[in-house]
Amino acid sequence: MPRSPAQTAALLASPDATEAQFYEALQHADLDHLMTLWADDEEVACVHPGGPRIVGLPAIRAAFAAVFERGAVQVQPERVRRLHSGDCAIHHVLERVQLAGDARQAWVIATNVYLKTALGWRLVLHHASPGNASDVQEIVADAGTLH
Repeated sequence: MPRSPAQTAALLASPDATEAQFYEALQHADLDHLMTLWADDEEVACVHPGGPRIVGLPAIRAAFAAVFERGAVQVQPERVRRLHSGDCAIHHVLERVQLAGDARQAWVIATNVYLKTALGWRLVLHHASPGNASDVQEIVADAGTLH
């Protein structure tokens, strides 16, 4: 059942809420809902693991439609790191992907960028790169004193 504009706005109340909806849409192969999460801007972009840069809503819709032809994407966001400043939020995500028809899993490193709009927090960039099992181990160094 389609969501009303008020329901959709409530779901986009924060970057975290929008991100949760993004991963839910992937897990259910819900292309229409996934596309409501993107900002209405011709410069939105997406990069699938190992793929080219895809720019604009029509191209992004076509790319996800092709992904969903193989079925839902069984992906779980893990180890989310957040940078939030004003009307922009950047999430660095380690994604655990269950491979279709297989007990194995794959790892993807993604960056999701959200922009606060009049309609709520919207996705403006999803950039995913292939990862591997060693990516579960993060390398974190103390930055120390900057000044």
